[in-house]
Amino acid sequence: MEANKILSADFLDILFEGKNKEYGAYELRKTYTKRMTVALVTTASVLLLFFLGSVLANVLTKKNNDNMEVEKEVILEEVKQPEKKPEVPPPPPPPKMPEPPKVEMAKFTPPKIVKDEEVKEDEKPPEIEKVEEAKIGVANVEGAKDEGVVAPPVEKGTGEVVAPKVDAEDYDKTFTKVEVAAEFPGGLDGWRRYLERNFVYPDQAQEDNIQGVINVQMVVDKDGNITEVKALNDLGGGTAAEAERVIKKGPKWKPAEQNGRKVTYRFTQKVTFALQ
Repeated sequence: MEANKILSADFLDILFEGKNKEYGAYELRKTYTKRMTVALVTTASVLLLFFLGSVLANVLTKKNNDNMEVEKEVILEEVKQPEKKPEVPPPPPPPKMPEPPKVEMAKFTPPKIVKDEEVKEDEKPPEIEKVEEAKIGVANVEGAKDEGVVAPPVEKGTGEVVAPKVDAEDYDKTFTKVEVAAEFPGGLDGWRRYLERNFVYPDQAQEDNIQGVINVQMVVDKDGNITEVKALNDLGGGTAAEAERVIKKGPKWKPAEQNGRKVTYRFTQKVTFALQ
């Protein structure tokens, strides 16, 4: 740079003399003051706007609050006191039973042998007439004559005479619940032996490997006869028919009993099909 231009030249021009001013550092330093001024002015403007906005919002809020009228209506309801129930008076005491009439009694005085003048008035024996019409007791009591009739004891209750209950059970109907159930002759062992001798496993059930239990409903009448035999389920292969056949073929059963009487009884008997 020429000497006559140094005094009027900017510091940055002197500093970057002979250097590449297009690199960027020169431009940044050249515009630093301008950029700082713009940043400060912008920041101050934003703060001023925020402050003014806050003041304006407070003013509007206060104005709205002043214009609002809050009305609260308080309703007083009459509180009803619960009605007191009248106290139930206690039941009156039971009436006093009248005292039984006094029976005339004559005092029994053990006999003593004394002189007549030594006998006291209260120790004199009663006259024969009074003894015949009065009871003998420990003291003389005036009252009604004892006629020898004893009143029956008074029992508490309604005084109604209740007739004995009549057994209204219908023993001709078919029972499903009894006191003593019908039983196969010989019990469970007899039933098992009967099946072993008479039970025939159907061929079709054996081929199809059918096993299970058939529930057979049956009725045993008062004489032990088997009636109304019906299989309630069927496993297939002729199992239901065989179960009905073996039960119908059986002997008489011991009839069921209800209140000591023989009755007709309906129940379910199981027949098991099992391959060995």
